[in-house]
Amino acid sequence: MSSDPSQFVHWLRSVAPYIHAHRGKVFVVAIAGELIADGQLNALVQDIALLSAMGVRIVLVHGFRPQIEEQLREKGVTSRYSHGMRVTDPIALDAAQEAAGQLRFEIEATFSQGLPNTPMAGATVRVVSGNFITARPVGVIDGLDFEHTGLVRKVDAPTIQRALEYGAVVLVSPFGFSPTGEAFNLSMEDVASSVAAAIKAHKLLLITEVDGVFDEDGQLLSELTVAQAENLLARLPDPQQPTDTAFYLRHAVRACRAGVGRAHITGFKLDGSLLLELFTHDGVGTMIADEHLEHLRQASADDVGGILQLIEPLEAEGVLVKRSRTEIERDIGNYTVLEHDGVIFGCAALYPYPEARTGEMAALTVSDSAQGQGDGERILRRIEQQARALRLESIFVLTTRTTHWFLKRGFVPVEPDWLPEARRQRYNDQRRSRVLVKRLG
Repeated sequence: MSSDPSQFVHWLRSVAPYIHAHRGKVFVVAIAGELIADGQLNALVQDIALLSAMGVRIVLVHGFRPQIEEQLREKGVTSRYSHGMRVTDPIALDAAQEAAGQLRFEIEATFSQGLPNTPMAGATVRVVSGNFITARPVGVIDGLDFEHTGLVRKVDAPTIQRALEYGAVVLVSPFGFSPTGEAFNLSMEDVASSVAAAIKAHKLLLITEVDGVFDEDGQLLSELTVAQAENLLARLPDPQQPTDTAFYLRHAVRACRAGVGRAHITGFKLDGSLLLELFTHDGVGTMIADEHLEHLRQASADDVGGILQLIEPLEAEGVLVKRSRTEIERDIGNYTVLEHDGVIFGCAALYPYPEARTGEMAALTVSDSAQGQGDGERILRRIEQQARALRLESIFVLTTRTTHWFLKRGFVPVEPDWLPEARRQRYNDQRRSRVLVKRLG
């Protein structure tokens, strides 16, 4: 970026809408114990400090499975799992208590270092932790007594919310206590999804050893609706280990059904995965939401600023004819926008010429961050549908640099004389734009 300042400007403009959208929101970030065992804690704390500085309110829930395993190995004891849960006998309970205490100390110490030699050097991040979780025993399942393995019964949401309002990061360990003081080993996923639901978090982010949810061909599914996730879970075998993807997906769906806005599953092996998931168009993991976040819709007056920001770089390059804010405000009813989670990533306008039974598609633009995902074709299909609804027989475009893209999608070149009279009078001979027409069946 130092060699090309425009790259930095473009990057900052692309993340600015997310910074604005996330400010003041409450995120529950759940980290697998494997992340800490892999030496990734310092980098994660730096990223959480950055989010906190941006005004995001953070609840951090840590896991401790590998740390318990290490404690048990030292004691010469083999772990037992069933139904995706650890069987916590008295020895395993002691190991869990030791692991939780050590991790809590390590996490708080890392936040207290002032993050030297990082972009957040000198930042002060207060960490508040406590007995926020009331638990109950899992009990006996299929004849197996899970002993001190528990489930969340209740979350002290008011206390957590007050700590967040104070500006602190709230640290929650996967441990709970019954009203009689009995201790229970909980799963990080159960605690995180329960806390997220109780405090009405905007996002639950599961940072785990799995990179997300993949389809049968091994392709990452960047976005799932809750209904799609439930259908997928119905086809997957019940998780036998707490590290199974289905285990994480089940808790993500549970959180969304309980009112959490979005749930994300992403891996920790990629440096900065938390930031990449939050501040890029498609993220790097899988997001689960109640409905598709990408919407093709007619533009409104509130979209003028987003459209201008989208098309200005192409206008500066000469790819698009420059349009003023006044022109866009005047013609906003002609525009279609592609919106993803409140941010406009694509647009196009249709200007009909009813007397000639044709219409011009203008200002077709897709953000650089969303290139190559078929969004341009989706917008084109929407424009074609609008043209057919107006009983137009064709649509045309004027382009200087994207001829090949349109030719591949059924457009054919014609001479400028083909244009409707009203449009031909405004044809710019100096730009020498090619005229391409697509007949609508």
